[in-house]
Amino acid sequence: MLDVSVKKFSEISSSELYAILQLRSEVFVVEQDCVYQDIDYKDQKALHVLGYKNKKIIAYTRIFKSGDYFNEASIGRVVVAQNQRKFGYGFVIMQHSIKAVKEYFNETIIKISAQKYLKKFYESLNFEQVGEEYLEDNIPHIPMIKK
Repeated sequence: MLDVSVKKFSEISSSELYAILQLRSEVFVVEQDCVYQDIDYKDQKALHVLGYKNKKIIAYTRIFKSGDYFNEASIGRVVVAQNQRKFGYGFVIMQHSIKAVKEYFNETIIKISAQKYLKKFYESLNFEQVGEEYLEDNIPHIPMIKK
């Protein structure tokens, strides 16, 4: 079971922030062997969707209203701890994130920059590819939209 909460940056405790940054670094930097600047000063504008299991953050996304990242509302930094992926928490955290975009921003069109290998996963959440593949931090990505 995944307990999910949505928080503004100012509502995140220092312990939660540390756990979020540790999880993002563990997956996006270490596991994916990708050196990039994760701390980008966009977290302050985002709403943060935190997924807890046994009071530990094991899933996370950040969401933006239209104009704060893309022209459309967006979901990014989608991450689930490697040892927790077999439980379907990626789908759960994305469902909560999509719902939060609607609830907090009153928006239904969502754009993501998806890692290409996750295309079918995002299609299962009704996202569609809307452009050509491109490299972001040496990882193939595709733009996708959910209407």
